Amino acid sequence: MTTPLRVLVHGGGIGGLTLATALARRGHHVDVAELREQPEALGVGIIQPSNALHVMREIGVLDDCLAAGFEWEVLTICDPAGATLAKIPQPRMGDAPSNNGIPRPALARVLADAAAKAGATVRFGTTIDTLREDADGVEVTLTDGHGARYDLVVGFDGIGSPLRRRLYGEKYLPEYTGFANWRVTLPRSPEVRGVVMSSGNLSAKALLTPISAEQMYLGSVFAEAEDFRPDPERAHEQLRERLAGFGGPIAEALAQITDPDAVVYSRISQVTVEEPWHVGRIVLAGDAAHASTPHLAQGAAMAVEDALVLALSLDAADTVPAALTAWEERRRPRAMWVQALSRAVLKQETGTATTPEEDELLKVGIPGAAHVLVRPY
Repeated sequence: MTTPLRVLVHGGGIGGLTLATALARRGHHVDVAELREQPEALGVGIIQPSNALHVMREIGVLDDCLAAGFEWEVLTICDPAGATLAKIPQPRMGDAPSNNGIPRPALARVLADAAAKAGATVRFGTTIDTLREDADGVEVTLTDGHGARYDLVVGFDGIGSPLRRRLYGEKYLPEYTGFANWRVTLPRSPEVRGVVMSSGNLSAKALLTPISAEQMYLGSVFAEAEDFRPDPERAHEQLRERLAGFGGPIAEALAQITDPDAVVYSRISQVTVEEPWHVGRIVLAGDAAHASTPHLAQGAAMAVEDALVLALSLDAADTVPAALTAWEERRRPRAMWVQALSRAVLKQETGTATTPEEDELLKVGIPGAAHVLVRPY
């Protein structure tokens, strides 16, 4: 489409700001409605695999991401005692690096700055109040009083997506997997120059991930009751108890954790919207449509791929509905493959029974998945 569109992006997270930047750089008029009061992000760090970094290059922020993070090329596999079992070089998509670890707040700042520089307007502290669609557009009023007519409304509003609820009611609520993620940011050990993954004859896997020259994070996944929450006064001790069987770099990292407030605990849920991800001129993307477990480190990568491919689909189509149909046909198989393999890996690593279909997926494995996902999307 050559005529500039008016687009509302509901959600100013990683996917939403990537889309806002990609569209604004193409001359479209973009508003982002973000419920948070400022461009910040909760959590610790995030891995940007090569396919995600390829998107960052396409929207002009690759160098900023690398400067704020820690670029790495090799995945190190250790036994529970910390002895190295394998060093696996990671693949690249084109000339993008293999991986970059980056603090979530730093990535939020990079993307917010890029969206503003491209000309998008980010409206903080607001969300959709009223929404009415007709054949030619969508009339929207935000809770801050702003109202406008848009050619397209995109829900990059996360796993709890309010926009998904507007489209489908309570049909696609987040499904708790039975597992939760424990993470702590720590000073980076000099030997941690890429992800160090320790696993073995234990019911847990622990990872050290560099996210800057100064920082890394320790992460691990455990089966947890849905109503479990760490004790605010001894969360660090509860994490040590769960990882008591680990030695080497994991044990060294655990020894540094003395503050229970440093522990970030999050339940792992997923969402699969089985029906079309778009209804008329309203579309769901990223976690709002296909939230996955973190076992391939591809959740944010799938969101930014969604964003870039949507911008490319709008470039190529004559109408918004045609663009959304083409976009979903291109994105659904890849995103669903990532979700299915991520869930299968979680089940395998925790000793949960897998289906025959999951067993076939698991033949690919995590290293094989990396090679699949550096193919063009």
